[in-house]
Amino acid sequence: MECTVHWNPAAGMAMWVETGSGHTLTMDGAPEGGGRNLAPRPMETVLAGTGGCTAYDVVLILQRGRHDVRGCQLRLQAQRAPVDPKVFTAIHMHFVVSGRGLPAAAVERAIALSHEKYCSASAMLAKTATMTTSFELVEV
Repeated sequence: MECTVHWNPAAGMAMWVETGSGHTLTMDGAPEGGGRNLAPRPMETVLAGTGGCTAYDVVLILQRGRHDVRGCQLRLQAQRAPVDPKVFTAIHMHFVVSGRGLPAAAVERAIALSHEKYCSASAMLAKTATMTTSFELVEV
């Protein structure tokens, strides 16, 4: 896996990234740090990537279990250390999973499998952050 980060001096601290898979994303900083708030902060993208990683796992696990999953929303709330390097110290993930006849036990198992076995992003962040999860089911 690889990516290239490009700084755009004319845009303050805005940077754009080319990923090895051929996609781009933009990041920026807060105005107090020289940014112009044009895009998500780098640490926001770390948190978002972690959410994407675990939500992907949960949906895939449920689909492979032949469950009728129709939607998955994940809200993440994180706290960071007050001093540099300001690592994440706590992350809570709340899943809202919708479908038809989804057993709560299957959703709970999918979330656990993601965190215990499959999601590399969660595994890395768990080295510094207490990870907690919750979920709710929505019948559609």
